[in-house]
Amino acid sequence: MNETYVEWLVKRKTPTYMKLLRILSIMLAVCFVLLGLIFVPAMIIGIILGVVAYFVYQNSDLEYEYLYVDKELTVDKVLAKSRRKRVAVFDIGKMEILAPVKSWHLDNYKNRTDKTVDYSSGEEKQPDPRYVFYYDGRQKVIIEPNEEMIKAITMVAPRKVFKD
Repeated sequence: MNETYVEWLVKRKTPTYMKLLRILSIMLAVCFVLLGLIFVPAMIIGIILGVVAYFVYQNSDLEYEYLYVDKELTVDKVLAKSRRKRVAVFDIGKMEILAPVKSWHLDNYKNRTDKTVDYSSGEEKQPDPRYVFYYDGRQKVIIEPNEEMIKAITMVAPRKVFKD
C-alpha cells in the first residue's frame, strides 16, 4: 500500500471587529452580573450575555487543518483549539489547477464566476504562501499549504500543479 499522509495547521487571523465584539461582550456580561447583585433581572441578562461571549470567543479563535491522505484533501475548522468541524473534502482528481494566488497560470480563470471559499490565514504575507485551486468547475478554493503538501499533490497530479 502506497499512501501519502500530510497534515498542516494554519491559524486564521482574527478580524478587528471580532476582537472588539469579544471584548464588548465580556465587559457587558461582567457589568450585568455585577448589576444583578442588586437587581435580579439584570443577573439573567448577564448570564445570557456570558453565553453570547462564550460563543463569540469560540468563533473568533479559528484555525484550519489540512489533511492530505491518498488523493484526498480534507479541510477541518478548529474552533478555539477545542472543537473540530469538517468543512470540506476535495478529491484531487476533480481539481482543475493549483497555483499560487498571484500566478500567471490563473489568468485563464479570472473571468469565471465560481463560488470562492477561503481556508487560509486571511492575510497577505511576503512572499505570499497562499494557493488557489479550482475544484469541479464550481468552486475557487484558497488554501495555505506547506511545501510537503504541494509535493504530495504534485506526485498525484503533476500537470495541474504550478509553483511559480
